[in-house]
Amino acid sequence: MSAIRIAPSILSADFARLGEEVRTIEAAGADLVHFDVMDNHYVPNLTIGPLVCEAIRPHVTIGIDVHLMVEPVDALIPLFAKAGANLISFHPEASRHVDRTLQLIRDHGCKAGLVFNPATPLALMDHVMDKLDLVLLMSVNPGFGGQKFIPSTLDKLRDARRRIDAVKAETGRDIWLEVDGGVKVDNIAEIVAAGADTLVAGSAVFGAPDNDGGYRTVMKQLKQNAAKALNS
Repeated sequence: MSAIRIAPSILSADFARLGEEVRTIEAAGADLVHFDVMDNHYVPNLTIGPLVCEAIRPHVTIGIDVHLMVEPVDALIPLFAKAGANLISFHPEASRHVDRTLQLIRDHGCKAGLVFNPATPLALMDHVMDKLDLVLLMSVNPGFGGQKFIPSTLDKLRDARRRIDAVKAETGRDIWLEVDGGVKVDNIAEIVAAGADTLVAGSAVFGAPDNDGGYRTVMKQLKQNAAKALNS
């Protein structure tokens, strides 16, 4: 791995001033805006849709990483692509035809990702590697922010990293390995050491003391601790 990306999840942001929040995290060094979409069907929560994605798009120059926790997914993909998403990921349980859904994302000009819940096996990714730009491992059960990191995710990360590295060795393709759930300053090094290169942090960023006027301190801490693991 040569780069680490931090993707603050706006699920934990102040929705009354969302434009300001995303501008602030970009200024603090965020690499992506993580955009959690929940439908009160696939997961027991209801969040935001394409109109909000479209509204924040002019406020940032960094990519918008849309995580669809919805079922079914295909009808929403063109809407989020049009709204300014750069990367769209979904759960295989939410699609009847995973290969087709991945291709649909790519056909709309976005990078495509597949999301694995804590109890979802990784074997499915082996059959669609040619269409994957990102693999996202949930280190909590999806549906709510602020949950604690599930330790068994570390072994799963190592397994996913081996699979991704094998594909890169054979084809030269880069596939990002993202982790979402319970990522904090004090565990990010361990998560990176296990193989993650893209890290979603919600409450760890937006819930941090903001004495610096814009999440700069916590973003710096996250990046420094991640870099230590990368360089060790």
